[in-house]
Amino acid sequence: MTSQPVTTQPGGGATYDAPAPPVGPRSKRRRASVHGRPNTILTIAVLGAVAYFLLPLWWLLVASTKSNTALFSSFGLWFADDLNIVQNLQDVFTFQRGIFLTWIRNTVLYAVTSAVGAAALATAAGYAFAKLRFRGSTVLFATILGAIMVPLTALAIPTYLLFARVGLTDTPWAIILPSLVSPFGVYLMRVYAAGAIPDSLLEAARVDGASERRIFFSIALRLLAPGFVTVLLFALVATWNNYFLPLIMLSSPEWYPLTVGLAQWQSTSQAGSGSQALFSMVIMGSLVSIIPLMIAFLFLQRYWQSGLATGGVKQ
Repeated sequence: MTSQPVTTQPGGGATYDAPAPPVGPRSKRRRASVHGRPNTILTIAVLGAVAYFLLPLWWLLVASTKSNTALFSSFGLWFADDLNIVQNLQDVFTFQRGIFLTWIRNTVLYAVTSAVGAAALATAAGYAFAKLRFRGSTVLFATILGAIMVPLTALAIPTYLLFARVGLTDTPWAIILPSLVSPFGVYLMRVYAAGAIPDSLLEAARVDGASERRIFFSIALRLLAPGFVTVLLFALVATWNNYFLPLIMLSSPEWYPLTVGLAQWQSTSQAGSGSQALFSMVIMGSLVSIIPLMIAFLFLQRYWQSGLATGGVKQ
């Protein structure tokens, strides 16, 4: 016989409390299902996002293996019976006397030069805004923040008129010089430098007699390396995928980047001139054009991840 819990009343009486209902397997399953629903929804959302981003890449990979006829006669998300990879690659690299190789060379030149230059300028400017005190720094940084809000397409025509005045249009400098300016990179490096470089370290270097130039190149630049790589990746992708600025600035096909060159092939196909020879070439050329970016991300991602982790740790 089990005793029931007794509660004593103020008047001297006693009441018996009803025992708590036992927790059975059904209640445990109900709680598990309630707590499991958010995880299931989150998993479905993540899988949907992955499919959304990978589906165009999968279509590009599949379509690059097809001939012009198979592009319009087979299922778009699966391979055709006859793979045409070698022929498509040969057509891309030999069409118009191998101009595709020239476009690759131009794109690498524009992207690497602009990315390194933009990252270097943004790192120096971000460090100066974060750790140095000089007259007008607040106004200058506010101006840079305002420049982030201005779309690049709105600056394309004024930039063209400026470069046309000094005779730099239809030259590599018309693409490289505007790409060296990265207001978002300056903002990102200012925030990163403020948290990554302790003020006590800079004061100790100044007490030891180090100049500001030596402090920046010997101490600060090493601590800012992850942020430098992050800005480098952003600038590399932006310049590599830039289309509107080269379209306005360049008129000679030998200076085209991959974006403008492939667009010219595509417009030729849509116009009906040689369309049966260019559709597969445009798709294969698009696939080849993204391979260097994928290699760059795979090679530099460890520096980027370490930079994000460093920024998340409170100093």
